[in-house]
Amino acid sequence: MANFSVIVPAAGSSTRFGGRVNKLLQDLRGLPVLTRTLGQYALRADVAEIVVASWDRESAGQCIAKLDEPLRKKVRLCDGGTCRAGSVREGLKAGSQEIQWVAVHDAARPLVSQSVIDRTFAAAIQHGVAAAAMPMSLTIKQAIGPLPAPVMKTLPREQLWAMQTPQAMRRADLSEAFDKCPLPLEQVTDDVQLLELAERQVWLVLGDEKNLKITTPLDLQIAQTLLES
Repeated sequence: MANFSVIVPAAGSSTRFGGRVNKLLQDLRGLPVLTRTLGQYALRADVAEIVVASWDRESAGQCIAKLDEPLRKKVRLCDGGTCRAGSVREGLKAGSQEIQWVAVHDAARPLVSQSVIDRTFAAAIQHGVAAAAMPMSLTIKQAIGPLPAPVMKTLPREQLWAMQTPQAMRRADLSEAFDKCPLPLEQVTDDVQLLELAERQVWLVLGDEKNLKITTPLDLQIAQTLLES
């Protein structure tokens, strides 16, 4: 069985959630959002460690402390970066360099299922790089905003996929992709984009509509409803 180091970037500002309110600390059926996210990975036998990258170590530590003790031992903290990709890079440096495989998961995706993790990990081991994604159900127009703005064209939605996490790859490949990245890290919007820029083929596996990212208070309400059901 391959072991994974899971990096959880948790240094965001929660701007769209309300600015001064840290969405990762919000109660989600009796546990903070971050605790629920960590629990989905800490219970897995193929996850050797979880690295949480956060500037608020005290709050992150309180969330970790709510895990059962055997699971808590898998989690370590490191400082966050100046952007999401920067936090992932810090987590990559802080993790055990002996673990060949790494996965990155959004701290604000607490409802990821074990089946989505299974599919992503298996595809990564088979193909080298894999990420969870969902087919687009909406019609997508390309335009240069802000609106109002003229439509440039309609994109074929059967070729479009909305990215989720986890995203998994070899540690060495991700480290090399960071070193060679031609863009400022602030412009890197997800982790497998780094591998694309390094001209490595990325494979997608089916995600889950319940694997939502909590960005706004409405998202938190939806997550509450999904857990209740």
